[in-house]
Amino acid sequence: MRVSREFRFEAAHRLRDHGGGCEALHGHTWTLRVTVQAPVREDGLAFDFLLLEEEVRARVLARMDHSYLNDLLPSPSAENVARWAWKALAHLPLAEIRVWETPDSFVAYDGRE
Repeated sequence: MRVSREFRFEAAHRLRDHGGGCEALHGHTWTLRVTVQAPVREDGLAFDFLLLEEEVRARVLARMDHSYLNDLLPSPSAENVARWAWKALAHLPLAEIRVWETPDSFVAYDGRE
C-alpha cells in the first residue's frame, strides 16, 4: 500500500548559470508530496499519516520553509530539492517524492539516479 501526504512551504532560490529569469533571486510556494510504501498491518494501517507528517516537518520543512535554498543546496533546482528530501527521509520506506515549484510544474523522484 502506498501512503502519501502533501506539504507546502515558502522558499527562495536562484539557479546560477540557468540562462533565464530563474538566475535572479525569486521565491515559490513549493509543494512536497512524500509517498511511503508498506504492507497493511493487522490494525488496518500501512503507515500512520501523523508519523509521516512529524518526520517531514522535523527533517525537511524545518530546514526548507522560509529559507534561501542556495544556503542548503549548491543548485536548488526542483530535482535537487527532491533528492535532498529523499536523503533526509531515507529512514522511511520511501516510494516517491514529488516537488512542485509551481502549480503545474513538478518532478518525481524514486531514489534511483
